[in-house]
Amino acid sequence: MSPDTDAARRHASHCDVLIIGGGPAGSTAAALLAERGYCVTLLEKAHHPRFHIGESLLPANLRLLEQLGVADAVRAIGMEKWGAQFVSPWHAHQQSFVFSDAMDKSMPMAYQVRRAEFDEILIRNAARRNARVVEGCEVEDVRFLPDDAGVQAQARHADGSLETVGARFVLDASGRDTFLGNRLKAKRRNEKHSSAAIYAHFTGAGRSLGKTAGDITIYWFEHGWFWVIPLAGGVTSVGAVIWPYFLKTRKSRTLEQFLHDTIALCVPLRDRLRHAQRVSPVEATGNYSYACDRAHGSNYLLLGDAYAFIDPVFSSGVMLAMHSAFVAAETVDTCLRQPRRAAAALKHFDRVMRKGPRAYTWFIYRVTNPTLRDLLMNPSNIFRIKEALLSVLAGDVFGNTPTRMPLLAFKGLYYVACLFHIRRTLKAGQRRKHNIRAVDEAGAAAG
Repeated sequence: MSPDTDAARRHASHCDVLIIGGGPAGSTAAALLAERGYCVTLLEKAHHPRFHIGESLLPANLRLLEQLGVADAVRAIGMEKWGAQFVSPWHAHQQSFVFSDAMDKSMPMAYQVRRAEFDEILIRNAARRNARVVEGCEVEDVRFLPDDAGVQAQARHADGSLETVGARFVLDASGRDTFLGNRLKAKRRNEKHSSAAIYAHFTGAGRSLGKTAGDITIYWFEHGWFWVIPLAGGVTSVGAVIWPYFLKTRKSRTLEQFLHDTIALCVPLRDRLRHAQRVSPVEATGNYSYACDRAHGSNYLLLGDAYAFIDPVFSSGVMLAMHSAFVAAETVDTCLRQPRRAAAALKHFDRVMRKGPRAYTWFIYRVTNPTLRDLLMNPSNIFRIKEALLSVLAGDVFGNTPTRMPLLAFKGLYYVACLFHIRRTLKAGQRRKHNIRAVDEAGAAAG
């Protein structure tokens, strides 16, 4: 290619806010900022619709969808989800939870969604709000200009052409790619938790009848837990979240065979899928848990999974991503319009970003512990404990619902039970250390 041709394939643009990634966080932030009158450029490396997991929304999502003006569109593609079921091989019964029993009775249900459809609704909404949305365009580099004068990004379009984007502010909504987190060397493996996932879509899976047909089911088994998420159109998402060492045992087996063999270890799930047929490729993901050591700089923010990712057992990912986008829009607006208040706005953003994952990590670190399993399988509402737990399951972690004292009571009950079963507790602690040990995750997950 001649220098003249190369130059012709380069162009420059400018905007107020550059957003990297067009998932729930990026698309939500783009819509909100464009609506406020900012010039927004959103660059997404894939083309929508595209497959993604994380298909179970929380009741707290619905208010955000209403504010975005997409609630009706999501309702049209969604499967109603009124609660969740937990199935344990160590207990003789199944435990059901319904969101209407939470403290805040105004959030009784949510939806299960195909992420290809859901994410496309959000990104098209951003474009309708006058954000510049470019798909098939991958950001390759971001350079922060001296004296906080903004940022300059280089992006490559699907046709190979290069675009230099100048912006006053950049939002990293790149999900698990953690674009800025990696380049700033801010991403850290979560030393307290480590998991992997293997998953696919099926048709013909058994379903409950009536109102509970769309409820998510969590199945515990020896090496982790399974999700079963009924989707509209008869498709069911099935995934195993497993300890990395167990994924390593795949050895020469194909991913398809390994998922089949793993399902066979959970008898209730195996029976539920007896007549099911897989209708998507089996995919695997390595270490699921990480966090960045910062959520912002003077002219950048990390949203959703670009900041942190925790085990998906409570389906919090989409809600945390979208909520982070709402707070990010307020933060950017303050920083650009009222620079004197920027420091306080960024500090508030940081607190919110840390609060979300923290609301779930205590439970996630212990979700395979026999004591917590006992408490979840036999919930008590003394001191309103069950209502508070359901509020967390519903995603009600940022409002003013008075869950703090009931949750402290629940944790106290947990620790007392651990002391009462001290031998089991010590054995479970040793097992957990074994389970979360580091392995060659890349090799384990390779197809």
